[in-house]
Amino acid sequence: MIKLAKMLYARHRYVVQAYLSMTGGSVGRLVLSLVYFICVANGLSIAEFGLFATASAAGIMVSRVLAFGFMSPLYRISTVKPLLIGTYSLGFIVAALASLPLIALICTGVFYAVFAADMAGPVFAAFMAAEIICWRGLEVSVVVLNGLGRFGRASLLVVIGTAIRTVAAVIFALSHLTTLQSWSLFYLTANASSFIIAAVFFFPKVRLRWRPRLYLRRWSDSLSVAGAEVLFYIQSEFDKIAVLSVGGPAVSGLYAIIMRLADLTALPVRTFNTLLVQKIMRTPETISSWRTRLIIEGLVAAVSFAAIATMAIYLWILPHGLGNNVSEAAPYLMAVLLVPSFRNLVEYHSELLYATGATVRRMTNLVVAGVLKMGLLAALLKTSLDVAFWSPMLNGVYLAVYLASFALTYNALTTRRARVI
Repeated sequence: MIKLAKMLYARHRYVVQAYLSMTGGSVGRLVLSLVYFICVANGLSIAEFGLFATASAAGIMVSRVLAFGFMSPLYRISTVKPLLIGTYSLGFIVAALASLPLIALICTGVFYAVFAADMAGPVFAAFMAAEIICWRGLEVSVVVLNGLGRFGRASLLVVIGTAIRTVAAVIFALSHLTTLQSWSLFYLTANASSFIIAAVFFFPKVRLRWRPRLYLRRWSDSLSVAGAEVLFYIQSEFDKIAVLSVGGPAVSGLYAIIMRLADLTALPVRTFNTLLVQKIMRTPETISSWRTRLIIEGLVAAVSFAAIATMAIYLWILPHGLGNNVSEAAPYLMAVLLVPSFRNLVEYHSELLYATGATVRRMTNLVVAGVLKMGLLAALLKTSLDVAFWSPMLNGVYLAVYLASFALTYNALTTRRARVI
């Protein structure tokens, strides 16, 4: 057994070391994210936290429009042709600037459609700027560093960014300025500081070159990836907007707390996804066998379940262990134990299709998953707004989304492989 373990480690040493390096960052980020969550969730009222979480979700969705998806070619170039990073970095900057008018138009529409009755315009604008420009800008550096194989530096950058947001949250919670307006300024300042550090100290030193002919070759891929990214985050984040629209700020606050705790389980899974995508890009046959596919699905589900179960047990023993506001949602965490597994597996399916280049099919799958989830959630909340009713029913909602994603994803992979053969 020891010999087998040594042999497997020797054969996959790079992957193991890369995963451990990235996981180290994920563990640090997990701890910081938990402290950050405790401070914000308890510093704001439950209704205000619901508004913030929903605005943040809207910002994450819209941020995928930035540069019209040109982050995807930048990542692929960083992985396979690093000498062209400077060329594609300038392409990304130009595309990002060109996308800002469209982003402003979308944000205006979202504000008046969802938030105008409960949130001031400047507060909403601060949250949007923080998510779309500042944090998404930091993610550009992380993506390039991961593409270059500098996983340690990428993890360190994410930890630094998360640490800065956590410090801002701690200061906010200890201050006497615990209003949504004050938090928007703290949040924007923290994210802007993280973006500046990423751009100045972490992004590789490259010479920017303008090569529009190269960009045009990648444009269709960029747009399809942008569409898929927007659809993915609509599928994963739009539920908060739906809950706010149907149930109001108080219900959305409880839902946001429950789902935020579920989100924390995705950190180790996303680390795995990053490495798997790179592996499949280089060797597509990696996930050709059903045995490998099902083993990976089982591991993702098991890790997600173990993480949320640990948190649920902790809150069952110490209901106020994460603060008074979180304690109101704590009793219902046991009711959603399967939700993180299904959510993380849907995200994994999306990464599989991206890695194999099936970006158009990825968009189709995400539309189906998003529409299905929105329909089921709306029907559930219209039946009853009592959290004791809808919280256990969330398992069924996400199970249905997962089953649809599973069938569509592996059908796409089988069809694509048949065409190649």
